Amino acid sequence: MTPVQRSRGKPLYVQVMNVLKDRILHGVYPVGTLIPSEPQLEEEFNVSKITVRAAIKELAQDGYVEKGSGKGTKVIRNTSTSKLSKLKRFTEVLVEEGHRIRKELLAAEMVTTEIDSIPRQLFGKTCLKIERIYRLNGEPYIYFAHYLTAKVAGIEPSDLDEQSLYGLLEDRQVFLDKYRDEFSVIAEASQRTKEALGLGDGPGKPLLKRVRYSFDGNGEPAEFSEGYYDTDKHHYVVNYDV
Repeated sequence: MTPVQRSRGKPLYVQVMNVLKDRILHGVYPVGTLIPSEPQLEEEFNVSKITVRAAIKELAQDGYVEKGSGKGTKVIRNTSTSKLSKLKRFTEVLVEEGHRIRKELLAAEMVTTEIDSIPRQLFGKTCLKIERIYRLNGEPYIYFAHYLTAKVAGIEPSDLDEQSLYGLLEDRQVFLDKYRDEFSVIAEASQRTKEALGLGDGPGKPLLKRVRYSFDGNGEPAEFSEGYYDTDKHHYVVNYDV
């Protein structure tokens, strides 16, 4: 069961809609297939029929699904829209190639930042640390460690299972305005990263490392993330539509 909880900023039907949309964008519900029936969604999310129908109505209005009389609700689009750029998200590229992406929460807790670390420089002595694994067709593919401003303390682990991290930030009135990504290749990963990616204890192999800095509308740091990609399973790809 994936229960949803009342949040400070969004009603239940929006939370359900966001989870369903995230599944569509990550290929859990491929284009041309039906999402689970309304009774199944009611049971999974532990919500009313009215809530489920409102969530599906929003998805239909946004162009992700179409509801056929007596035939269920079919997925008709699996890409997000951007008013600012035609850059496709990496997960969208993977889904278009027929892959399935699944997010899995490993941990979420307030931590004491290490002295001289980037999280200490950005957020001070404490911050929220979230660890996630992304599975590609069931296999561990990307390990992410997100460090977030203490302003978002109180996020429940159950909120993070499948919902968008950035959507949850908006729920807490943290709106991101600027990003900076850095890429490099590392020859040896930490033990924690090896464990998350299922690489074992032997000699390491090169991994793609992605570092992201995110800032709010006032230019204040809101997120710092480190991601490690096992590119033996799939290369990192960026597609532009120009």
